[in-house]
Amino acid sequence: MQISDLPYPDPGVPDARSGPRFLRWLGRNQLGGQLKSLAWGLLHFSSVAGLPFGVGYAVQAVVDGSGTRLAAAGGIIVLLGIAIACGDTMLHRTAVTNWITAAARVQQLLARRTAALGAALTRRVAAGEVVAVSTGDVEKIGWFVEALSRFAAAALTVVLVCVSLVVYQPALGVVVAVGMPVLALAVLPLLPRATRRADHQREKAGRATELASDTVAGLRVLRGIGGEELFLDRYRHASQEVRKAAVRSARMWSLISSIQVLLPGLLLIVIVWYGVHLAREGRITVGELVTVYSAVMILNYPLRHFEEIAMAYSFSRPSAQRAARVLSLERVTEPSGGLRDADAPAGDLYDPATGLLAPAGRLTAVVCGDPDLAGRLADRLGGHAASDTSGESGDSGSGDASAPRTPSVLLGGVPLDELPLDVARTAVLVQDKDPVLLSGTLAELLDVPSGGSVHPDEALEAAQCSDVLGALTQGSLDDNPMNARITERGRSLSGGQRQRLALARSLVADPEALVLDEPTSAVDSHTEARIAQGVRMLRRGRTTVVLTSSPLLLDRADRVVFVHDGEVAAVGAHRELVRAEPRYRAVVTRETDAEAAATRSELEAEPRPGTGSDIDITIDIEETA
Repeated sequence: MQISDLPYPDPGVPDARSGPRFLRWLGRNQLGGQLKSLAWGLLHFSSVAGLPFGVGYAVQAVVDGSGTRLAAAGGIIVLLGIAIACGDTMLHRTAVTNWITAAARVQQLLARRTAALGAALTRRVAAGEVVAVSTGDVEKIGWFVEALSRFAAAALTVVLVCVSLVVYQPALGVVVAVGMPVLALAVLPLLPRATRRADHQREKAGRATELASDTVAGLRVLRGIGGEELFLDRYRHASQEVRKAAVRSARMWSLISSIQVLLPGLLLIVIVWYGVHLAREGRITVGELVTVYSAVMILNYPLRHFEEIAMAYSFSRPSAQRAARVLSLERVTEPSGGLRDADAPAGDLYDPATGLLAPAGRLTAVVCGDPDLAGRLADRLGGHAASDTSGESGDSGSGDASAPRTPSVLLGGVPLDELPLDVARTAVLVQDKDPVLLSGTLAELLDVPSGGSVHPDEALEAAQCSDVLGALTQGSLDDNPMNARITERGRSLSGGQRQRLALARSLVADPEALVLDEPTSAVDSHTEARIAQGVRMLRRGRTTVVLTSSPLLLDRADRVVFVHDGEVAAVGAHRELVRAEPRYRAVVTRETDAEAAATRSELEAEPRPGTGSDIDITIDIEETA
């Protein structure tokens, strides 16, 4: 795989059981690039290691006064120099290619998993951790993949040089062959402690990133309540913890680096002392002493890659662990993709768990006394399993396998979990109570997959976005509001404006079934009434479910369903339910217990038809709503 061939047509199925397993899987999938890098690395390192033999041969030629051998030695050194330059260039090229392609593969895997999990991802993993994994952690994983081939080439070169020195000069070669493994393995006892300190540093850095991300996301709220200094102090404290952890980690790595300098120096002293002793006895020549000495000096270069791979692994292992944790997240019920046709079904939307039925082509309003229950119900109607949304950020699995499986929501009698994921998302669209606006132009925001039957202008009009368009035009150099840019998450807009733009985006998508969770909670009552009428008109003939407790929306719904304690408790028109169902009335009118008791007393005291005056108190109750 070359950089120009990115992205991957299929990044593969990762082994996300643990960080080391994920790294091994990534290495296996980069095998072709690793072998290329290894070959060029061997050419580079072996050419570097061959220089001492050429220099020693030249020195001995000078001592012997042989011009022919001196010229031959010069030619060998020139050839080795060319091989070093060529090998180093191609090693760098292939190693960086491995880095970039590995990082791209991980990013594609993360993007695919994010798309599959949707909003459930940030409910199970903190948003800051997702950001850290997709940026800094991906870079460190790529670093390990890139360093792996260089380390393998360096290790093979060290073995090759040691064997060559034993053959070339056994007396000194044996000393080098014994000393080199000691140099390579001397730092192994320190690596576990260095790795733990690196893990601690990465953990502190991840927490600081999460805190910074959460602070930026809630900056407007913090300014409103005067909490900037509090969160600034928290981040300052977290930043100092990161600094302290980084200093402790750097101290350990500096100790490892000093050992990598000290021990080769001691080995050189031993080689020189013993070599001079052998030269005085006439057992070796001056050229052989120069060759062995130069070889030991040169071997310090490939030995440096032993330290690099240890450092790369210690930093990439926790990064790979976090990436594997995100990639291991699964939906409790994955669409099978093979039990049903790929065509989106049509018909009634039915939830067997609660008994909720949304007839096809009608506007159904759902009232839940518990806002959390409303959010879970909206997710269920969209085919999101309960464990996808109720898990905490510390969860790493896909839920309790022993728990009974909740029946899937049916659309036109077809279970959503038996549809391919893209078909299920096309058939049922859920807009949650806190929709996200991506940065870009308004035209890009509304450029969503759709049937094309709803024009963006119609959707914007139904969502009452005229003031939003005016605000966007004022802040833009272009008079066309569709070319106006929306800032990240729409932070330059008010909550109501963001809600209406998100509603317009959902209306443009024009799904078979549209589920809206509190779509007008941040909108004033006059605008809300016009939105209710606009949605009703634009979605005529399409299935629409609105989870709300707003009387303005409830009064315009074709039918209202009241869900209590996870089950449908009443179905009817809004005015009928206000009169006949006390629990519904308490939710919609926000009645206190005392007010509810008084209302019940009035209803009980009301004369029955045919026995007295027909006093109707429905108007008073509806005015309260």
